[in-house]
Amino acid sequence: MFSLQNNRRQSTRYHRNADINITNLMDVMMVLLVVFMVAAPLMTSGIALDLPKVGGKAMEGEETSINISVDKDGYYYIGEIEIPADKIIDKLKALQEANNKLTVTISGDTGAEYGRVIGLMAILKEAGFEKVGLKTEPRPLSAQKKK
Repeated sequence: MFSLQNNRRQSTRYHRNADINITNLMDVMMVLLVVFMVAAPLMTSGIALDLPKVGGKAMEGEETSINISVDKDGYYYIGEIEIPADKIIDKLKALQEANNKLTVTISGDTGAEYGRVIGLMAILKEAGFEKVGLKTEPRPLSAQKKK
């Protein structure tokens, strides 16, 4: 019996603190939040376009899509790289060899010449790209309710 009381005294003397200090964790999380808030707008790729605002559903599917942009001056871009019209097919054929389910999406600025966008679609159709779409932005909710 004497030994049990002796063990109890030792266990109370060496009681561990089970509290979690989350101050350092919160500091790290706040720094990460600020970094991501600043970096997120910089991660968008491509050029600045004013896309037409129309209704419709978003494209669905597991196919990989490549985006070709047409700016208001009529230049073609894949990502942020300007591509001449005669080089677009070569670039897309190389990508199509890696993925045979490749789809092409055209983002045309509202100020872009209609003929440049349609000409690009014709070039793609002649080259054998069957899945070609046009990218738009959804119409604002106030404009949708009026109809």
